[in-house]
Amino acid sequence: MDNKCCSRRVVVTGMGMVTPLGLNTEESWANCVAGVSGIGPITQFDASAFATTIAGEVKGFDPLNWLSKKEVRRFDRFIHMAVAAASMAVEDSGLKITEELGPQVGVVMGVGMGGLSSIAHHHKILIRAGPRRMNPFFIPMVIANMAPGQISIMHGAKGPNTSVVTACAAGTHGIGEAFKLIQRGAATAMITGGVESVVNDLAIGGFCAMRALSTRNDEPEKASRPFDIDRDGFVLAEGSGVLILEELDFALARGANIMAEVVGYGLTGDAFHIAAPAPEGEGMARCMQMCLDDAGVKPGDVDYINAHGTSTDLNDLNETLAVKTVFGEHAYKMAISATKSMIGHVLGGAGGVEACFTILSIRDN
Repeated sequence: MDNKCCSRRVVVTGMGMVTPLGLNTEESWANCVAGVSGIGPITQFDASAFATTIAGEVKGFDPLNWLSKKEVRRFDRFIHMAVAAASMAVEDSGLKITEELGPQVGVVMGVGMGGLSSIAHHHKILIRAGPRRMNPFFIPMVIANMAPGQISIMHGAKGPNTSVVTACAAGTHGIGEAFKLIQRGAATAMITGGVESVVNDLAIGGFCAMRALSTRNDEPEKASRPFDIDRDGFVLAEGSGVLILEELDFALARGANIMAEVVGYGLTGDAFHIAAPAPEGEGMARCMQMCLDDAGVKPGDVDYINAHGTSTDLNDLNETLAVKTVFGEHAYKMAISATKSMIGHVLGGAGGVEACFTILSIRDN
């Protein structure tokens, strides 16, 4: 691989969002800026028996706006949302994926738990009615890679195609991996981001058992409170955020609207615990430093951080320590916010949604 390929510049030319704040990018952004909360009582199932009865649900989402009735029946809700956000992003970018261009356009989507809602639903059917009542599309309905798979089928994107399944980091990892694919010359453009939709009894029950969720049920709009001394856990949410990434010269040649540039990516493992971060955010600090080094950016050049900010005791404390480790005195001068305060935690979709919010923050200053 020559150095020219490895130094190709990568830009963002389109985005699409489906969030608890809106059914498209501009609606989601307008409500975020206006301080509207997308968190409320759970409506997708009866949550009265659970310690937590609130979530960030996407209200009014109709997959028939993006898929046929037959396709809607064959896919889990997380695939519906991924397809919707990706279609919006492609349209926003103006990218025409022709037969000739198709092999140069790939898809990478971050997904945390895949079709957990359909797994829970079909398990009940199996127990109640027996195996003959199982949906023949159950398996493709639930596997994580059907999100990028269906996106590629719909848009003719025949390039690199994969799912990143790394829990809450999946959406960010998806974008980072797509960035590297273009940078090293394996693709010219990528459809990338994250998605999750697991507001169901199995997920809420599991997270309640971990004591990870906020139980501020009487004040849902105030439940997700990153970095607040009274934070008591995260709020589960659903949604999708998707970006179109392109090699810079290709984007310029077609007259694309360039929204931002992706310049660095880092990823690390704490090698510490299955759910808790390493003490003092050691792993987070290494990850941020790796990203800065990859980008050739100095800590003092960073103006804003969209923090993970889950509203849990361990994350928020250790993330704060990690930021101070990497940025030193400059940490006190940067703008830092966590948009999970508005929408909750979209798990595998969080990185995609928050990347969109970050780019919109740049756009609108």
